[in-house]
Amino acid sequence: MNVNTLQSYSQQLKANKAFELFVIAIIILSALLIGAKTYHLPDYLIGGLKIMDWFITFIFLFEITVRFIAEEDKKMFFTKGWNIFDTFIVVVSLIPIEDSELALVGRLIRIFRVMRMISFVPELRLLLNSLLRALPQLGYVVLLMFIIFYIYAAIGTSFFSQINPTLWGDISIAMLTLFRVMTFEDWTDVMYEVMDVYSLGWIYFLSFIFLTTFAFLNMVIGIVVNVLEDEHAKERAEQDKEEGKLTIEDLSQQIDELKQLIANK
Repeated sequence: MNVNTLQSYSQQLKANKAFELFVIAIIILSALLIGAKTYHLPDYLIGGLKIMDWFITFIFLFEITVRFIAEEDKKMFFTKGWNIFDTFIVVVSLIPIEDSELALVGRLIRIFRVMRMISFVPELRLLLNSLLRALPQLGYVVLLMFIIFYIYAAIGTSFFSQINPTLWGDISIAMLTLFRVMTFEDWTDVMYEVMDVYSLGWIYFLSFIFLTTFAFLNMVIGIVVNVLEDEHAKERAEQDKEEGKLTIEDLSQQIDELKQLIANK
């Protein structure tokens, strides 16, 4: 079997839906195996789990090898972050370190094998990429949240420290209390304690909840949705190029070229 034939078979296997579902099932089995190891099991079951673990590692090695052979430009394979991650996880899983001082590292690597589900399922990979792309914009939202937290914590420390020093004694403790309020963890107990002294104290808490919980959540959702739509648009454009279809950018470029030709005439 020559190299071209092997590459062709690998590409067909990689694109096969049954093979894709099989690998996903193996990833799920790997996750269940990790959970099973957290229980106290008989020795014969522990031995069986070790055999299953090596079987899963072999399947992962076979799958990553198929993906590598299917790649037309082998150098491009390691330019993709998820390919590097998958290869690292599989290679480290092959190292027998379970019974050594690095056993904890081995267990940790096997836990991260579950993350291969993200790299293997395009929809999950698209979602994670969208979240990573949204991080710079979310940074400004977090900065705004910190400013709001700081202002309200300063107010709370100034007015409520005599009521309950444990919750409002200094600005750092006050910010922690406000985080408890934002997450609705028994926040009414904190509010009613303040209202016993300041009858209008509910304005402080309700305004804080509105500015943080509701406004913050909507801003985060809006940013992530916008980035996700951009990612979907890019993916559709790449698919159109692969299928030979004209994209909006291509049509715009052709229209501009026609306008220049007409203007020159």
